[in-house]
Amino acid sequence: MTVPGRRVAVRGLAHLAAAVFWAGGGAASLKGLWDAFFGAPEARFFSAKPWDFVTREQWFRFTGLELTFGLACLALGAACRVYARRLPIYRDVPDHRAVRGNP
Repeated sequence: MTVPGRRVAVRGLAHLAAAVFWAGGGAASLKGLWDAFFGAPEARFFSAKPWDFVTREQWFRFTGLELTFGLACLALGAACRVYARRLPIYRDVPDHRAVRGNP
């Protein structure tokens, strides 16, 4: 007698993780590029001189961090996509293992 089971989309989960990494990485990269070339810190609105609280060196270090983080997330998304090719499309999981807590 075979136990009825569920099909879990294994490759789809890796594609979902890649999409999340790409979305976050793309947003962070674009924000880093925007801040590096067009943006300025919000602290300049609360000081007498524009670069009093945050110096330009600190600001460019922060934009570099944003850009590096975004590019790292994009690379992780690409790695998830490459790894997804090695995974099966579906995996059959028995019903008694699909829900946690069942004996």
